[in-house]
Amino acid sequence: MKTLVINAGSSSIKYQLFEMENNAVLAAGLVERIGEAVGRVKHSVNTGPEKQEIARDQTIKDHRQGLLLVVDLLTDADFGVIASPTEIKAIGHRVVHGGEKFSQPTVITAEVRATIKALIPLAPLHNPANLTGIEVATEVFPEAVQVAVFDTAFHQTMPALAYRYAIPQNLYDEQRIRSYGFHGTSHLYVSRKAIEHLGKPAEETKIITLHLGNGASVAAVKGGQSIDSSMGFSPLPGLMMGTRSGDIDPAIVFYLGRNLGMTFDQIDALLNKKSGLMGICGDNDLRDIHKRVTAGDAAATLALEMYTYRIKKYIGAYVAALGGLDALVFTAGVGEKDEIVRALACQNLAYLGIQLDAEKNQRGATGPVTEIQSAESRVKVLVIPTNEELEIAQQTLGVIQSIEQN
Repeated sequence: MKTLVINAGSSSIKYQLFEMENNAVLAAGLVERIGEAVGRVKHSVNTGPEKQEIARDQTIKDHRQGLLLVVDLLTDADFGVIASPTEIKAIGHRVVHGGEKFSQPTVITAEVRATIKALIPLAPLHNPANLTGIEVATEVFPEAVQVAVFDTAFHQTMPALAYRYAIPQNLYDEQRIRSYGFHGTSHLYVSRKAIEHLGKPAEETKIITLHLGNGASVAAVKGGQSIDSSMGFSPLPGLMMGTRSGDIDPAIVFYLGRNLGMTFDQIDALLNKKSGLMGICGDNDLRDIHKRVTAGDAAATLALEMYTYRIKKYIGAYVAALGGLDALVFTAGVGEKDEIVRALACQNLAYLGIQLDAEKNQRGATGPVTEIQSAESRVKVLVIPTNEELEIAQQTLGVIQSIEQN
């Protein structure tokens, strides 16, 4: 079965087309800057002896035109991999927020669309774009089964003691204000790979997964289930990120409003887009920050130290929450590629059984699962490249197969 995975952002559409028989990526691409004066389309094909890639600039007025461009590219005489859109039998959509309603992937119905829409106040930057992608895909691929895979679903196993905030009960009962956790598809994928690698019964495993990119989060995974996550009601709290503040004293928000006269929108932009690494040193790309650190830049050095210190604090907290640790997993762009961040995050954690092998850490990922711990380490330290798109495709196929069996 050919399965298309769509990740619709506010001004972009990422996509991958899989042949599910062998999980092969037939084509992948990105339509970005939707609604701007000049947009950009990137498309790659993996079916020949060599990967083919094209990129071009053009105006893309809305998501409907963007998805029609995707159809044109997938069926193109030179760069296409299918003869007709009808060859695509399933489409998996990444949906950021499923609230408490969705703990599993689900076939998209009118009721499901209505629920995703009702959850927009919980994810105002993400759910509207996800919903637009669903609506347009339903129109463009009318014969495909549309399935929603929710970023929050994996964390629905968190116990109340982890997801509840210490605020009045009515705010949970009436407004559903609680911690939801995000990056769930990634945490699920890499924790499952780690469990397979450990070779012990899943129910006996204790794993911490570190999804480190421009956005970053930590999950405590016990027995294959999420029991805690650093992101909360929104993707803002937890670790220090590229442009997000991570954990701060909530009273700072009151101070910014009362003493500096900032509006809610200004504070929102400050904490989400102007803080984190960017706020401390003016850069949010760790590659640039490392260069500045090497040159002796004090602000960049502080930013890197703060970033890795926060990671270390969460590792310690989640070892306590899990009651021990079998594996520490690094994933996503920074986690997979930045040996300096990995080294600093694990520095002086030998008392927890975590010790890196400097040479292995320097080499980084060399396969689907790479061990980088030293011979003395009691805990496995793993680098596992995440593959959210494949996870979404596999969950989509699972939903369809379940329907067919019933």
